[in-house]
Amino acid sequence: MKTLRVLNLYACLGGNRYKWDEVAQEAEIDLQVTAVELDPELARMYQERFPNDTVIVADAHQYLLDYFDIFDFVWSSPPCPTHSRLNSMIIKNQGKPRYPQMMLYEEIIVLNKWFKGKFVVENVVPYYEPLIPAQKRDRHLYWTNFTLPNNLCDRKKKDLNLITIDELCNFHEINLTSYKGEQPKMKLAKNLVDYEAGRTILETALGIIRKQDITQTKLF
Repeated sequence: MKTLRVLNLYACLGGNRYKWDEVAQEAEIDLQVTAVELDPELARMYQERFPNDTVIVADAHQYLLDYFDIFDFVWSSPPCPTHSRLNSMIIKNQGKPRYPQMMLYEEIIVLNKWFKGKFVVENVVPYYEPLIPAQKRDRHLYWTNFTLPNNLCDRKKKDLNLITIDELCNFHEINLTSYKGEQPKMKLAKNLVDYEAGRTILETALGIIRKQDITQTKLF
């Protein structure tokens, strides 16, 4: 059985990762996921949700730089607040801008230049013109080294400004009642990637790899 070594950065509660086991089962691969999350409480809940994953409490940005070359597939979702359109509104109201966190583009550049596998860097549509072209799908931008389908998922949810936390938790099939950390639960729920999008993206990456070389003993 082939092995797929996945690095899941800024893992949070694994919204993107939720359906990956189904993809692995259908593709008949051994899925080995390493998840990196800085918030110990989120890391604890992630581990409970995905007990077979290796969960590391660390700075995902530095971890990527140190270890990217031992993985086959990398998913990164760097913090989005300094890039979002909401940030632009805050700046207008307060009259004082703040720097966008450039770790987003640092990771894209490093992965594009040095990573030999497939990667996805996910973030919101920013209030400025993206510095590196990306693929826009719904409310998100995806920087990848493969082409995504035009439609990542068919599931639709209410406007994030109108939806309740219970509705969001039901949508993502997650329970936040045990979270005892400092981050607002609504923020955590809003930041979760649709699991169907996560599934479609991994399926697409695997399909491209197989078309490139179906005789390889490794997927990447």
